[in-house]
Amino acid sequence: MIEWVPLGSGPRPVPRPVAAPLVWAAAFAGALVLVAVLNTVVGPGRPGLALSVLSLLAGLLGLCARFTAAPGTAVLCWLSLNGFAVPPAGTLTWTGSRDTLWLACLFAAAVAGTALARVVHARAAYRRLSTARGGEIRDPYPE
Repeated sequence: MIEWVPLGSGPRPVPRPVAAPLVWAAAFAGALVLVAVLNTVVGPGRPGLALSVLSLLAGLLGLCARFTAAPGTAVLCWLSLNGFAVPPAGTLTWTGSRDTLWLACLFAAAVAGTALARVVHARAAYRRLSTARGGEIRDPYPE
């Protein structure tokens, strides 16, 4: 006898984060492309706009990454920002307070994206578990 079962009835695992080297490769390539597009469309010398766009990129990459990938993502985005969005292009410089702030913004964006993804996945898993048990939460270790 054949028993018909809906395909989505079983437990679905929480999505696994992407490996850090893949996130870093996407951060490096994406940051270079975004800075090149901004320099072409808007013009060079607009680091505030470039920081905003690169922070958005870091946040989006954080959605599919682990927390351990956040520092590397921030540094790779900062390298493109400092090297190509700030005149003179192609020269890395370190201005203490400015670059520290930029690194902190990029790091915060990457961590915020990762935290948001973890909360969304945990909440979805909680809902799947609670509806699978009839809407009530039971103690997994009854006395």
